[in-house]
Amino acid sequence: MSALPSLDSSSAPSSEYLLSIRFDDVTLDQAVTLLAERDPMAPFVYVVTPNADHWIRLQRQPALRPLYEPAWLSLCDSRVIQLLAGWRGVRLEIAPGSDLTQRLFDEVVGPETPVAIIGVSEEMVASLRARYGLRRVAHHNPPMGFIRDPAAVQACVDFVLAHPSRFILLCVGSPQQEKLAAAIIAAGGATGVGLCVGASVEFVVGAKRRAPPWMQRAHLEWLHRLASEPGRLWKRYLLEAPRLVWLMMKVPRGGG
Repeated sequence: MSALPSLDSSSAPSSEYLLSIRFDDVTLDQAVTLLAERDPMAPFVYVVTPNADHWIRLQRQPALRPLYEPAWLSLCDSRVIQLLAGWRGVRLEIAPGSDLTQRLFDEVVGPETPVAIIGVSEEMVASLRARYGLRRVAHHNPPMGFIRDPAAVQACVDFVLAHPSRFILLCVGSPQQEKLAAAIIAAGGATGVGLCVGASVEFVVGAKRRAPPWMQRAHLEWLHRLASEPGRLWKRYLLEAPRLVWLMMKVPRGGG
């Protein structure tokens, strides 16, 4: 176990490492509390929510790991990783990005809370505004493949700097959102908390539906998502499953 860096707390939570990838010992309730208590004017930090797909990618592409390690929080998004890690004697807390985003809007964000959103459609943002009565939402949707265009990345960074917000939702998929978070840090001058939460807004507004609670508790949310989007997710969930188990067998007993 190693201490979690850069938290605004006198008693920072600990972390577990699975093949050099950090998972913080933070529950969903604790993550919501940390977000609620952080000074809105404090320098920009970001939260990553690695799932099984991220974890596999980070083993194949170790050059991406420096995007995750400096994160203010690194929260386990995968109940499958939590289950498999338990078989290796590693206890992980679970704080899925979709649940965190839902709780954030239900419990922390108010009508006058400044929020910036990078990604998703204007229709989704309009639904979010209407659902929660939000009056201070700034939205920028970069073009497809923007992360390969330095000017498009800079446009995103400039948008965040021009619209200071308590929470900045980075909803452009992984690893684009983590690269963008790192670019915002590198630019300097931004405030608030960036949340690398992928498609979470789509779940919050009901455009996509989460698995029933019993499936989540049974570690079967992946099956629900596969049935909902088979064309997009079959490779991730079916072809990558053996690799996930193989990699987990390389995790030393007790973590590391």
